[in-house]
Amino acid sequence: MAAVTRGSFTVFRLLLSQQYRRRCFRLQNFRSDRTLQPLTFRCDKNLQMFSSRTLHTAVVSRGPVVQFKLSDIGEGIMEVTVKEWYVKEGDKVSQFDSICEVQSDKASVTITSRYDGVIKKLYYDVDATALVGKPLVDIETESSSEVIQEEDVVETPAMAREEHTHQEIKGHKTQATPAVRRLAMENNIKLSEVVGTGKDGRILKEDILNYLAKQTGAILPPTLFQEIQPPPPAAAAAARPVSTPAAVKPPPTTPRPVFTGKDVTEPLKGFHKAMVKTMNAALKIPHFGYCDEVDLSRLVSLRAELKSVTEGRGVRLSYMPFFIKAASLGLLHFPILNASVDEGCQNITYKASHNIGLAMDTSQGLLVPNVKNVQLLSVFEVAQELNRLQALGAAGQLGTADLSGGTFTLSNIGSIGGTYAKPVILPPEVAIGALGKIQILPRFDAGGQVVRAHIMNVSWSADHRIIDGATMCRFSNLWKEYLENPASMMLDLK
Repeated sequence: MAAVTRGSFTVFRLLLSQQYRRRCFRLQNFRSDRTLQPLTFRCDKNLQMFSSRTLHTAVVSRGPVVQFKLSDIGEGIMEVTVKEWYVKEGDKVSQFDSICEVQSDKASVTITSRYDGVIKKLYYDVDATALVGKPLVDIETESSSEVIQEEDVVETPAMAREEHTHQEIKGHKTQATPAVRRLAMENNIKLSEVVGTGKDGRILKEDILNYLAKQTGAILPPTLFQEIQPPPPAAAAAARPVSTPAAVKPPPTTPRPVFTGKDVTEPLKGFHKAMVKTMNAALKIPHFGYCDEVDLSRLVSLRAELKSVTEGRGVRLSYMPFFIKAASLGLLHFPILNASVDEGCQNITYKASHNIGLAMDTSQGLLVPNVKNVQLLSVFEVAQELNRLQALGAAGQLGTADLSGGTFTLSNIGSIGGTYAKPVILPPEVAIGALGKIQILPRFDAGGQVVRAHIMNVSWSADHRIIDGATMCRFSNLWKEYLENPASMMLDLK
């Protein structure tokens, strides 16, 4: 009987590959328990009339089961933790449908399906460790066996190759047609940086062209700025004017203490495990510290004037875009602070791009996404990118592309309440700054009169193996000058 069944499927594959058609034949009447006699086919004229529609129905119902494996997601990652399943056994999925969310020590990643079909098996439970190259799920596909075999040989591209894959950063799945992907590749565009305006965020040809126009300096219509990144609901509500007096604030909520009443031991995973590696590497660096204070009174007034303008274009304007842009302008004069050294400190590499990171306190721990190519961006464009990164950080959706490639870092400890800090360098970077909270303090003006001033403290740490104190001090003075006299930034903006 097994031989009869194998023989019947051999005939099906033969008919499919040669595209025979036979209208009088019906697969619904087929039974695996029949003898071989009724399954004998003759390649006569009637066989050419075989119904392609009927054959497709049979293949769908008898589609092969494919093991969907966890492919290489780059950065040398060999294992991830399964954080959440979006499907269960028996669920029907289509291409681009989310299957699960996994977390490495670099980023959270949403795995999406490459096939149309039905989930037959889940290989891992939630919080289990999944290995690269091992199956995640079994999918009974709705494609022909020839197509499935061909696709199954090709591994899903790594995350390091960016967007040309179905395995994408959560919240930023790059759904696009092959033609759009080809257009992006020809123009060296990363699809994760393009905002899709199609259905379910699908990237259209027009989105690629709009992105190209932006990169080449063309002026975009205001509507595009609103589509790029509207402020999250919480921030939008905070930005609305309120009728209550400014002095009246709701009492701060005190977090409830977490106490289980017993000792709990658990392994370090994800970002906490990554922090262990990073801090162990940072311990080998001799840190040089330098502190100063900055009078931001003029910047406070300038930001108040521009805030309503940027909000009208869908972007919240904080002080950080000015801090980041001023740092980039300073790095043009002191490129050694935007460099990296190898493990043995034998070679130094001066980075062309100013990928300035911002340390964020998130529910997943300390994360440091970075704004790419700040030297090419305006203050508004930096603010726009910060809005995107902060929204993803709050949602726990920062991905590998956002978290890797940093060259210089600022840590805004003042957003929580500190005034001074001793920041730790993030290897292979060589410098980092920690920003304190802005305080209104009495200071003397040029005429010797006491005035109200908006004062912020900054604490710098530098790799003392290659950076001396004088260089760090001169950079800080230049950065301070840009912020205390923000109009002077106009002379060096490009």
